[in-house]
Amino acid sequence: MYRTHTCGELRITDINTEITLTGWIQTIRKFGSITFIDLRDRYGITQLLFNEKLTQSLDKNPLGREFVLQVKGKVSERSNKNKNISTGDIEILVSEFKVLNSSAIPPFTIQDDTDGGDDLRMKYRFLDLRRNAIKKNIELRYAVSRAARNYLHQNNFIDIETPFLIKSTPEGARDFVVPSRMNAGEFYALPQSPQTFKQLLMVSGYDRYYQIVKCFRDEDLRADRQPEFTQIDCEMAFVEQEDILQMFEGMIKYIFKEVKNFEYASPLERMTWLDALRNYGNDKPDTRFEMKLANLKSPLQTSPDRGGLLSPGFKVFDEAESVLAISVSGCSDYSRKQTDELTEWVKRPQIGMKGLAFIKHNTDGTLKSSFDKFFNEEQLKQFSAFCDSKPGDLILILAGKEERTRKAISELRLYMADRLGFRKPDEFKLLWITDFPLFEYDEENNRWVARHHPFTSPKPEDIEVMINNDPAIENAEKYLEHPYAKIKANAYDMVLNGNEIGGGSIRIYQRELQEKMFAALGMSKEEAQHKFGFLLGAFEYGAPPHGGIAFGFDRLCAILGGSESIRDFIAFPKNNSGRDVMIDAPSTIDEKQLEELRIKLNLK
Repeated sequence: MYRTHTCGELRITDINTEITLTGWIQTIRKFGSITFIDLRDRYGITQLLFNEKLTQSLDKNPLGREFVLQVKGKVSERSNKNKNISTGDIEILVSEFKVLNSSAIPPFTIQDDTDGGDDLRMKYRFLDLRRNAIKKNIELRYAVSRAARNYLHQNNFIDIETPFLIKSTPEGARDFVVPSRMNAGEFYALPQSPQTFKQLLMVSGYDRYYQIVKCFRDEDLRADRQPEFTQIDCEMAFVEQEDILQMFEGMIKYIFKEVKNFEYASPLERMTWLDALRNYGNDKPDTRFEMKLANLKSPLQTSPDRGGLLSPGFKVFDEAESVLAISVSGCSDYSRKQTDELTEWVKRPQIGMKGLAFIKHNTDGTLKSSFDKFFNEEQLKQFSAFCDSKPGDLILILAGKEERTRKAISELRLYMADRLGFRKPDEFKLLWITDFPLFEYDEENNRWVARHHPFTSPKPEDIEVMINNDPAIENAEKYLEHPYAKIKANAYDMVLNGNEIGGGSIRIYQRELQEKMFAALGMSKEEAQHKFGFLLGAFEYGAPPHGGIAFGFDRLCAILGGSESIRDFIAFPKNNSGRDVMIDAPSTIDEKQLEELRIKLNLK
């Protein structure tokens, strides 16, 4: 045996035990005639003590960081105990050692506070994975996976694999495509999700399916996106929306208990999509803190005698489609420099606003605004009342186009919460978002698009509205008046700390309704048959009512690990250009391979 114990296993109760350890050299410290070495493996670190004789041997044949070492010796009590590691009460009195392999000098230090930048660590990811910080992330990922599997197994779900080489149906993000050598000129696609296969499994009678599965989308990347990512993909038959919410609320609570030892006892808050937009500016609100939005446009259009704030010629508000505000606690003492910084922040291209207005609700109850000459003290008090501000608050106001202003105030709300420390990584707040619109309107192409995906069912009360109305839009400017604009999806998202971690829906399971959905999205019968004929055909053979949900596994792990980025929770991630710099992929392939695939490259 190479080892009798691991480097994280030995304790004070093991004193005088003869052991054999193997691992990597973390540090070497020489003190006169003796040498201390910290030996590391996946399980922890153990201190080794080399006596005078062995130290002389080391002087002749020096060891280095990351050498792979085997040592034999006896467990002894440490005189200078280290309470920061689990083995800190003991050390090994080494009697003999063997170098199993040497190491080149690492390009960065293999420790938590490493001196390696992101690019360097990604190039040498196999070394980065040795660091304790990354190891903890990978272990947390496994713990989440194990907890999810245990819960689903206990609830009679069955893990069924679905194909990776499928048919391309590009409605959402771009597909990754794979040429077929045996079928010249034809291509597979890598699945963006197993959606149609899990629906087919419901038709097949496997009423509780799950898979922790890789999915692929060829889209621009950022911290929370990768070209290949992992989902906890689930589907159930003979269920309604409430059944899904109860089942997977239970799963997330089980994961919290198993992984974080956190008892999420209260039921998850539920919020409609419309209320989320109205109160927080987006459909994945972070509810760890309040700071709700105040919509001032209606009061600004109402005369004072009717309780409004009608402004005498303040064009910034008068000419804006939307005027939205947030009241930020404890910031009324912001200096001119600080409010100018906020103004510059909202002017950034990513936010896109022309400026920022504000009212300071001072601790003595007085009010001071950046637009005092347009509104008197009494009107500012009304502003304060509409924004539900209190002494010590700073009211921040944005005005402009409806969608841009809403997105900007939502981002400003999160930015202020970050500045003030309201978004604590060790605090968790979950909620369900429901009652999404089924359709969105694509102005450029003057047609409806599915907000979730084409297999999402309308709410039961809206099915007849969808079947009995023509989806055609005669007047693009009045699309909101079309019956389809009012149809709600039988869909739901789970949100954790301002991140969508799961989303799903009750599915369409009848051919007539599915064909109506395809037609609404602008598909001809021929196109629908070509792309999804296998699913439409399956619906003719006793398809049961069914629905499901998919959780973003990487994102869930990152949030539970207190991180904004999913990359450190994936063993071998891609960079922001979609490249694996460690193995240098993607790369060119041999001309012979291209000939076999009958492919010619056009790199213009």
